[in-house]
Amino acid sequence: MKYKLLGRSGLKVSELCLGTMGFGTENGWGADAATSFKIIEAFAETGGNFLDTANIYKLGTSEKIIGEFVNTRDRDYFVIATKYTLLDNNTNPNASGNNRKNMMRSVEESLKRLQTDFIDVLYLHIWDDLTPIDEVLRGLDDLIKQGKVNYAAISDTPAWIVSKGNTLAELMGWNQFIALQVEYSLLQRTPERELLPMAKHFGMTVTPWAPLAGGALTGKYLRGDFGRIKEGSNRLNENSQRITKELIAVAEKLGVEASQVALKWTMQQPLSVIPIVGATKLSQLEQNLKTIDVIIPGEDMQRLDEISAIDMGFPMKFFKEDAVRLNTYGGFYDRIEKR
Repeated sequence: MKYKLLGRSGLKVSELCLGTMGFGTENGWGADAATSFKIIEAFAETGGNFLDTANIYKLGTSEKIIGEFVNTRDRDYFVIATKYTLLDNNTNPNASGNNRKNMMRSVEESLKRLQTDFIDVLYLHIWDDLTPIDEVLRGLDDLIKQGKVNYAAISDTPAWIVSKGNTLAELMGWNQFIALQVEYSLLQRTPERELLPMAKHFGMTVTPWAPLAGGALTGKYLRGDFGRIKEGSNRLNENSQRITKELIAVAEKLGVEASQVALKWTMQQPLSVIPIVGATKLSQLEQNLKTIDVIIPGEDMQRLDEISAIDMGFPMKFFKEDAVRLNTYGGFYDRIEKR
């Protein structure tokens, strides 16, 4: 396992992040505590130290399992990332959302479940389109000053809001967001329009959730294993099947699993990317860990890029028009070094 710096920080995290949304058996699926312990142990034995959870995962059981495991190990070895925003009860109007009151309340509850004095990385989970971004940043900065949180991050939020937040934080001397969590995979490339360029500009690490598109990129849907997927999902349409078949062809050429190629495709993007690999079985984790040894040749990256390409829309598509480049760069576009 190699390590990457998380965004513009000195925090060293493993090149794969272990997703723990399935730790717990609530809702009729997931891994029990014993299986979850084995998964974390195997991840740590390979050098993995980056764990992703949230206050709401399995109604708090995910955090509890991590807390029970880490409490008997070296807490400082693990980098625990959790999230606030989503409800943990529906009787209190301020038990959800991005507001400061919910942030402080949620963090205190997470600390209890995790059996720790501090959270390494705290994500805002989903933008509520209600709370001012300065309220969010000031609250996160206060938590960092109190020693209850080490780093701030953000998830599932429009690029312009994150940009405004990091610019405001820089101006005010507050802690900036160092990581951005979004859905990103060969089947979901729309973050390339605004979110990924924004993350690269601010030096943020992108931590994709669903990098295997809920299992679609393992090829299981082509085999008829539909699990809990709903009919009509964009992970089960003609386009997704076309992309998955090409992915499988590349994997067979390289002699590896389709899931490993799908994960490595995100890791070989031209910015800092650490995919979140979820597992409810030890065998799933063991297969995903082999990703770190996979290298996708340039021609195969191009094959995957082309088969999964999306319409970038305005203004990204506009910028690439020959006439626009000629007028903007005076005919020197191909002779100018790009950042």
